[in-house]
Amino acid sequence: MFENLSEKLERSFKLLKGQNRITEINVAETLKEVRRALLDADVSFKVAKQFTDQVKEKAMGENVLTAVSPGQLMVKIVHDELAQLMGGQRVDINLKGNPTVILMSGLQGSGKTTFSAKLANHLKLKRGKRPLMVACDVYRPAAMEQLRVLGEQIDVDVFVEIDSKEPVKIAKKAIAFAKEKGHDVVLIDTAGRLAIDEQMMNEIAAIKDAVSPHEILFVVDAMTGQDAVNTAKSFNDRLNFDGVILTKLDGDTRGGAALTIKTVVNKPIKFVGLGEKLDALDIFYPERMADRILGMGDIVSLVERAQEQFDEEEAKKLQKKIAKDQFNFNDFIGQIQQIKKMGNMKELLGMIPGMGKMMKDIDIDDNAFKAIEAIIQSMTPAERETPALINGSRRKRIAAGSGNDIQAVNRLIKQFDDTRKIMKMMTTQGRQGMAKMMKRR
Repeated sequence: MFENLSEKLERSFKLLKGQNRITEINVAETLKEVRRALLDADVSFKVAKQFTDQVKEKAMGENVLTAVSPGQLMVKIVHDELAQLMGGQRVDINLKGNPTVILMSGLQGSGKTTFSAKLANHLKLKRGKRPLMVACDVYRPAAMEQLRVLGEQIDVDVFVEIDSKEPVKIAKKAIAFAKEKGHDVVLIDTAGRLAIDEQMMNEIAAIKDAVSPHEILFVVDAMTGQDAVNTAKSFNDRLNFDGVILTKLDGDTRGGAALTIKTVVNKPIKFVGLGEKLDALDIFYPERMADRILGMGDIVSLVERAQEQFDEEEAKKLQKKIAKDQFNFNDFIGQIQQIKKMGNMKELLGMIPGMGKMMKDIDIDDNAFKAIEAIIQSMTPAERETPALINGSRRKRIAAGSGNDIQAVNRLIKQFDDTRKIMKMMTTQGRQGMAKMMKRR
């Protein structure tokens, strides 16, 4: 995401490379390119000009330290201003009600129904909530069925009244049902249209008046750029919503909606959708997004994702196995499964500083581990448990069973052996280091 913007901003900073001081002339040249980059990213002229004016004001007021070049200082100032442009601080969702009522709004095709399921899944797994999803799109029978299917996939209850054509009554009944059954969050999925119309606005306003939601979220497709911003303004004027959800952000190479929407509606972006999977939902952190736009990666988010998959007891058992040189293919495939749960591989690599640029033209398939898994699954339980058993004839059988050639099997076994040696060495060195530290005390 934001590939085009990142490239153009990087080029603009090169104008200051080699300069020994910041002057009004070289700042003006750099900011002209920054403004052009923002306009190309589908940021409105007014917001782009306001942004570059603020950067110029800060840049001209700075004394450059001997350890910091003008280019580095400009990157720092642009980074901080980008974070402010997108909201400055993370704003959490309001979950104070009992039950908390969350109203979803947005146009048809924005990803509203899918996001409802993603949010329900997030609240269930990461906030310990017991959500109820409510199908209030009475015009599109497929929407009710879609929500019901999604609810089954994440094991979350869905309130549906197929025969009713009155969304206000459905929403009220659903809240009463939630209280009776012990649901602490009610997510109301409302009807969308292909364009804003008075009937839709009247209907969602009526639901809002009837249920008094604790949180109103506006869901919008990030790839629609300024159209997303204009739609957000129309909804906000009528609903006064609490936060924005940007879906399909992983497909947005420009970034205009993410950069502009906070300024126009003065409401925070709370979540972003990054893929089709029901766990592909991220809390929005403006500073981290600014890091990623400027090619600085996002190590904090990467570590957080890793920690979500981290099982302390399993890690201790694995460490003991590595120390005793008992790490096997069952453990190896277990680690692969954990990495896969963290998300799209290209996105994960993009969180490592400097890697985003390197990965730009490289297409990493979500099934990057498919061949490895096929090879390991073609091994017998004994071979997975004791890799030393795998001789030449067994390798041929494994290759044939997995649909790979013998070279692929040989490569995997070599990679496995190398990984096992490195892991044992790191574990041993870590243990010895701890012993040395204890002796010093």
